[in-house]
Amino acid sequence: MKKNKNLITHFFLILFGIVMVYPLVWLFMSSFKETMEVVSSSKLLPSKVIFDGYVSGWKGHGRPGFGLFIGNSLFLTLPTVVLTLVSSILVGYGFSRFEFPFKKILFGLMIGSILLPNTVLLIPRYLIFRNIKVLDSYLPFWIQAAAGVPFFIFMFVQFFRGIPKSLDESALIDGCGSFKILIFILLPLMAPTIFSASILQFIWTWDDFFQSLIYISSIARFPVSLGLRLSIDAMGIPPWNEIAAMSLLAMTPPIVIFFSAQKYFVEGIVTTGMKG
Repeated sequence: MKKNKNLITHFFLILFGIVMVYPLVWLFMSSFKETMEVVSSSKLLPSKVIFDGYVSGWKGHGRPGFGLFIGNSLFLTLPTVVLTLVSSILVGYGFSRFEFPFKKILFGLMIGSILLPNTVLLIPRYLIFRNIKVLDSYLPFWIQAAAGVPFFIFMFVQFFRGIPKSLDESALIDGCGSFKILIFILLPLMAPTIFSASILQFIWTWDDFFQSLIYISSIARFPVSLGLRLSIDAMGIPPWNEIAAMSLLAMTPPIVIFFSAQKYFVEGIVTTGMKG
């Protein structure tokens, strides 16, 4: 009886896995088809394997090549990740290790901001960035990252709380100040959490479409998300094989980064929930 239950469970898990993976497999196969075959044929495998989707999609048709969009996304995403880590670690360290007026109230407000949908904040942020004249650039993303991301601040606060304060006290006796304690004592211990925050912020920024659409208007500054949309808008009949090929290329960096650091990501998520 137990064996039959296991077989049924595995059958449904395999079926669910196939349903989840099928769109990615279809996208991969479509990148090797001709455009008309993508829209007219229901077959998964291409009748003839061609690489025009990758070649033409990378070069572009009357628009910048896709390499420009990849470079723009890297230039947008990497500083955003670094600024997010620096600001969120410093704020999280302050909340977890120092006492100051209205600490609980400010921490509560910070936690409350996590519950706000991003679309609610988009209009006031847009008005602020318009007034300081930083639209059509990556500065809106970098400014938001430098201000700290509440979700990651909460992550780091939870991690810092799981580290005994006796380590700080021992370092103080040895003559270390607060900043040295953070850099030389605490940061080496929080490498998994830093990896987790880096991966999440990289993926969120890389995949972001809505904010990029609102803040960036010049084609020369488009990230990959807007570059893919440009492929659809540029022609009467969208080149679906090119879009499929470039979509796969756009997905590659987040996937590679996630699986390369998967061990640290899981460990960071687990240790963040620990509280001493």
